[in-house]
Amino acid sequence: MTTALPPRDALPEVFDELDHQLGCLLYLWALPIVSYAQWRDQHERVFGATDHDLVHYVTYRDRLGLITANATTPYILNFFDLSRTGPLVIELPPGPTAGGVSDFWQREVGALGEMGPDGGRGGTTLVVGPGQAVPDHAPDWSVLRSSGMNVMFGFRTLDPDPDAGLALAQQVRVHPFSQHDDPPETRLVSPDGRPWSGDQPSGLAYWARLHEVVQTEVVDERDRFFLAMLRQLGIEPGRPFTPDARLQAILGRAAEVGERMAQANTFAKRFPDARYWPDRAWDSAVVLSNSAQRGPWYDELLERASWFYEAVSFSSAMKSTTPGKGQAYLGAYTDADGDWLEGGRAYTLTVPAPVPAALFWSVTVYDTVTRCLVDNEQQRGDRGSRDTDLRTEEDGSVVLEFGPTPPASGVTNWIQTIPGQQWFSYLRLYGPLQPYFDRSWVIGDIEKVDA
Repeated sequence: MTTALPPRDALPEVFDELDHQLGCLLYLWALPIVSYAQWRDQHERVFGATDHDLVHYVTYRDRLGLITANATTPYILNFFDLSRTGPLVIELPPGPTAGGVSDFWQREVGALGEMGPDGGRGGTTLVVGPGQAVPDHAPDWSVLRSSGMNVMFGFRTLDPDPDAGLALAQQVRVHPFSQHDDPPETRLVSPDGRPWSGDQPSGLAYWARLHEVVQTEVVDERDRFFLAMLRQLGIEPGRPFTPDARLQAILGRAAEVGERMAQANTFAKRFPDARYWPDRAWDSAVVLSNSAQRGPWYDELLERASWFYEAVSFSSAMKSTTPGKGQAYLGAYTDADGDWLEGGRAYTLTVPAPVPAALFWSVTVYDTVTRCLVDNEQQRGDRGSRDTDLRTEEDGSVVLEFGPTPPASGVTNWIQTIPGQQWFSYLRLYGPLQPYFDRSWVIGDIEKVDA
């Protein structure tokens, strides 16, 4: 049935709604690239890191701005604009490290360390951006050809001895190839207690950060329609971002509504097979199929938005299919009754033995607003098998306790939560074993403790 055209005086309202809907969709689409662009800004502006430095996250306070950081192993990383640096040299020593390089859409360019081609033996890698040539006099190096011009290089040291891990980190070298004949010293820069946030910015700042990073990024063929939408909202390469009052209002509202959509898409996952066990409230946190973010006939837009709202970085090792290798991530966003987890309530979680992890396991608590480690007085957000004081039951299981005040059993297995703040949890298995993959091992749900 044909309907009449909208009245002429209603057209501004129709176009406002169109631009608002474009903005909501673009918010979800841009989450991974804005996340890395924001994090790079903090490295440069807050920490003073340069193109030949690495930021070393060690302490609990160091990681409070890092989305869903694990609280067990150190992180060492930095961000590089290959249009500014040219090809990048990475020298990695032999030893137990896990890391790699990814573009700013957080697609893995290549793994390094134990899960990479070097198998933990170390070596030199050259990272080359789109359109950049591989220098003739680097024939023996591994070459990674990045899918984007902006990249992240990062790794974790896996040695349980902190001194050994630090010694490994101090041997890593990174610098532009143009400086390879006389490379500057690679510094390990510490956050040193300075407040910072890798969380995607809110409101108009979200769009300003997106505008900034698209100025040096290459156009991916799969994103051309999205870039057309972005152009409609005043963001495009080679043009300043100067939204008028109308666009400022639309973009501010789109960021607010887009984030609500991102929260629902993350904490109430609708993806097929997201629930790991049918009778448990644990989801596969990493819902992406692969590093390319590609399904069989579509690109994983909402899957990507889900993971990169709650986390940063992806590698094939994080979704291991080989027993004893890589990692596994499960997320608990509700308790056993399907209710959001509240910081003012007490809960328990039973982790049955033996836990199928060749290296170690941990359970970590995160704030739903920041998606970062809970900033509690305890300054501890996780418990796991590397904690030598962990209390076990007679059958070998571990009962973890969560709540705002210490339980009667003591603080050994307790993670402090904050009244008025909601939280969620990750279970990480490092070197997951067959009982995890065949689901014969089943963890309990997070259960309310009756008041």
